[in-house]
Amino acid sequence: MEIRITERMKSITPSPIREMFKLASEPGVISLSAGSPSAAAYPQQELHEIVEKLFQDPVKFLNYGVTEGYMPLRVFTKERLREKYATGSDQDEVIITSGGQQSMDLAAKCLIDEGDAVICESPAFSGSLNTFLSYGARLIPCKMDEEGLIPEQVEEVLKTEKRVRAIYTIPTFQNPSGRTLSAGRRKQLLEIAAKYDIMIIEDDPYSELYYTEQHVPSIKSMDEEGRVLYCGSYSKVVAPGLRVGFCLGDKALIKKMTIGKQASDVHASVLPQMMVYEFCANYDLDGHLARVRNLYREKRDIMLAELAKADPRISYTRPIGGLFVWCSLPEGFDSRDLADRIWDEGKVLIVPGCSFEVDKYAVNSAWRMNFSMPTPEDLKRGTQIVVKCAGEMLK
Repeated sequence: MEIRITERMKSITPSPIREMFKLASEPGVISLSAGSPSAAAYPQQELHEIVEKLFQDPVKFLNYGVTEGYMPLRVFTKERLREKYATGSDQDEVIITSGGQQSMDLAAKCLIDEGDAVICESPAFSGSLNTFLSYGARLIPCKMDEEGLIPEQVEEVLKTEKRVRAIYTIPTFQNPSGRTLSAGRRKQLLEIAAKYDIMIIEDDPYSELYYTEQHVPSIKSMDEEGRVLYCGSYSKVVAPGLRVGFCLGDKALIKKMTIGKQASDVHASVLPQMMVYEFCANYDLDGHLARVRNLYREKRDIMLAELAKADPRISYTRPIGGLFVWCSLPEGFDSRDLADRIWDEGKVLIVPGCSFEVDKYAVNSAWRMNFSMPTPEDLKRGTQIVVKCAGEMLK
């Protein structure tokens, strides 16, 4: 029989990053396309010890859990955000989600009606864009520069578009660009959201991965109205396969998200939540993060050193944190052609810039490269191949 697919799902395309995972497993492939932490960053020994301890009383995680999440982890998350980053207030609550992606799903489910608009960065994380589209949202991209999303562009949209429900942003070490929204613009964006009475969805999975001592306060730390839903994740802090994310937001919104989660998966898996809590609360989390930052800083520097040898017409970001470098050829070139060329040259994978745009079919000269996953040797060789092939295209 022919299965009828809903209209809202017909136009949604697969995540290009997830599709590339299949190619990345082939022998000899150098993947600069992933968005994952390095396996060397996982606290494997500590998690092994934790699992052994937890299995001494397995009933605690074999039974159903609470929809809002494992209480000790919720308390730890809320207290750490408030004490370390001045993020959150007495009016906020935490819900644990099945990875950061479910945070986007619950946010869309509770905040966006079909036909509503969401303002997003251009470029933006494709997984979140697909989530909003699946709920019938209209996506309105706004440009970025080296300081991140441009608030004036956001306000220009809001002057004419009456059904904007939210601004979606990854303000810190953005995926895919690696850019960081300046402190002044964060305050300005919050003021604009208040002026037009809309929400901000602050997606923040990378802020712990900073490579300088410079710290930019979260948008949520400036929020006095409950206007910001702050979405974080333990994927980049502990391990992505555990699928433990969280949302911090106004209690009334978290209550509705809890109901929405009951309609999705009842609760996040209990064992991973307990593992994350035990590691964060009873091991040296700050020492672990310091080691991870040192590892990624060195890898970032390898990639940037090779890009510095490229044709000067190739531009690229110099991120102060996160996992990504965003590169561009001059306008008119198509990075999909570059992706094909470097694959043929040396089985190297990058993600073309069109994957991160609302219009995925438009010609786009940019591409994303990840430096956390490859070995230092593969990172150097892979970036050299990209530089070589991009230079040949320019000639």
